[in-house]
Amino acid sequence: MGEQTYVLETRSISKAFFGTIVLSNANFNVRPGELHALMGENGAGKSTLMKIIMGIYTRDKGEILFEGRPVDIKGAREALNMGISMIHQELNPIMEMTIAENIFVGREKRIKGTPFLNRKQINQDTLTLLKEYNMDKKISPAMKIKMLNIAQIQMIEIIKAVSYNAKLIIMDEPTSSLTANETEELFKTIAILKKRGVGIIYISHRIDEVIHLADRISVLRDGAMVGCFEKKDINHDKIINLMVGRELSGVYPVNTAPKGKVVLEIKNFSRRGFFENVSLNVRAGEILGLAGLVGAGRSEVMRALVGYDRPDSGEVYLDGRPVRIKNPRDAKKNYISMAPEDRKALGLVMCRSVKENIALKNENQFSRMTFLNHRKEWRLCSKKAKEMTVRMHSLADMVVNLSGGNQQKVVLAKCLMSKPKVIILDEPTRGIDVGAKFAIYEMMLDLARQGIAIIMISSEMPELIGMSDRILVMSNGKIRGTYIERDQVSQEAVLRLALEGV
Repeated sequence: MGEQTYVLETRSISKAFFGTIVLSNANFNVRPGELHALMGENGAGKSTLMKIIMGIYTRDKGEILFEGRPVDIKGAREALNMGISMIHQELNPIMEMTIAENIFVGREKRIKGTPFLNRKQINQDTLTLLKEYNMDKKISPAMKIKMLNIAQIQMIEIIKAVSYNAKLIIMDEPTSSLTANETEELFKTIAILKKRGVGIIYISHRIDEVIHLADRISVLRDGAMVGCFEKKDINHDKIINLMVGRELSGVYPVNTAPKGKVVLEIKNFSRRGFFENVSLNVRAGEILGLAGLVGAGRSEVMRALVGYDRPDSGEVYLDGRPVRIKNPRDAKKNYISMAPEDRKALGLVMCRSVKENIALKNENQFSRMTFLNHRKEWRLCSKKAKEMTVRMHSLADMVVNLSGGNQQKVVLAKCLMSKPKVIILDEPTRGIDVGAKFAIYEMMLDLARQGIAIIMISSEMPELIGMSDRILVMSNGKIRGTYIERDQVSQEAVLRLALEGV
């Protein structure tokens, strides 16, 4: 075989924003039919490189070759027409439009000689695509996108990409919101794409998943490529070391904080169709883990506890006294705070600054009557951002421009501004890299040392076992069991309970 051919190649790509270098001489390539994983901490430069490939950003220097030819991509539409598609982590379909309309948006087929859409042809072409991926039995072209689940929407995005005759597909954290079964379906689709010769750039923070899927793995750190490896030449620990540039002494640090009295207790919590007779308690300095499959009722119980939803029955006790929580403001008054699972939709106002997000719902700390003390607000928000090690230029930075890990730290800073006795962390490390995860674990231990009671919901079993002092397992809206000693629990045992009643 002659010279190696690549569907895509970047040579010495560099990019800076306002004098800050975010990419430096980045070399990267993808072969036809290959899955090349790109890894790195949040802020390492992965998204910037992908946006340059898609024509969203212009490179400062360097060269892009597509199918061996130098190209200058001037926008996402041009990239699509060339055969490059990207499936973003935050899916953004048009929810009120049909599947067929979403797939063919911007290139609608019309009845000859008229301005009217040829819906029959669009639906027929969509059905052909659905059949190729064995989806025609579950959904139909005329269904609205809002009727689909996350996994199905993601599949529609993949089908849309393929319908452009894509030769290269970029997948950004494609499994972050999928169940185990949905993830398996995605992996089958990836295998089909590879057999067809489609090159795939796969961005994920799930190291074991990457090692399972990838043909090659490249690692970015601080804007520079620090290595490209065939799968056989790299392992889990080496990837972590390359990503963070240092050894992490134990991925899950041990909580040595003394456990105090019971701070929060809920008894016989029920909400028809979601959970039934759930009782639990958590002590000062304790990390209580809630395990279970997606839909087991974990998040629903916590949402009802903090007043987002109204339970049908149940009691809440704080420091041994009964309390009534009708809304999130009541929860805050009772020193209970929650960092929600979907930080972008529920935890942050993406178009506002870091300061505004931390201050949100904490105005009573820097206001008197109807007047806001802006100097005090800036000082307290700055202090909390520094405590949480939020990486930013200033408090005026827009949250949308921060990495996922730093956005999560802003959510936590906002929660901790109210000085809670109990903090609920729902999927606190979803979609963030191993270095940022470790920082959040250390933060959790620091909170435990301060005597704060922590309830953590996580779908990552090693994280749940590694960080929790006690684990409650939920399935089908009920608690199925409790594990007290984490060194005596296994992933298999937790999963067995999680599958009860399913």
